[in-house]
Amino acid sequence: MTREEYFMTQALIEAQRALEKAEVPVGAVAVYQDKIIGRGHNERETLKDPTRHAEIIAIQQAAVFLGGWRLTDVELYVTIEPCVMCSGAAHQARIKRIIYGASDPKGGGVHSLYEIPTDRRLNHQIEVVSGVLEEECRGLMQEFFRGLRK
Repeated sequence: MTREEYFMTQALIEAQRALEKAEVPVGAVAVYQDKIIGRGHNERETLKDPTRHAEIIAIQQAAVFLGGWRLTDVELYVTIEPCVMCSGAAHQARIKRIIYGASDPKGGGVHSLYEIPTDRRLNHQIEVVSGVLEEECRGLMQEFFRGLRK
């Protein structure tokens, strides 16, 4: 297992936690110096808060851990391509790298609809890696939406 696969597996554990709460199964972990310093899974339905995305929670925890909002040496692993809000939050936090599993053709703010992390008009660009454990990440989403249709 590669380093990227290991941390994506940790994000998948978070996504599974969301699935168990009947939330859209997205999970994220923030990594600093090969240590997880933030974990999150979607909690929008549970907390009735549209901003409780996995990425936001992981970024907030990382900022608390590091004692500041500049997360310039932090990597963010996410099971599904971050949306516009989460891509913007990663930009504002100066995240170093976003690594995600499956794309989100209807809401992705990294590659699918917008390219916020790499937009040269912004004052900070984020390195992006996609497709890490893509099938596993996509599979959880498919399982969730199949369940909703039943």
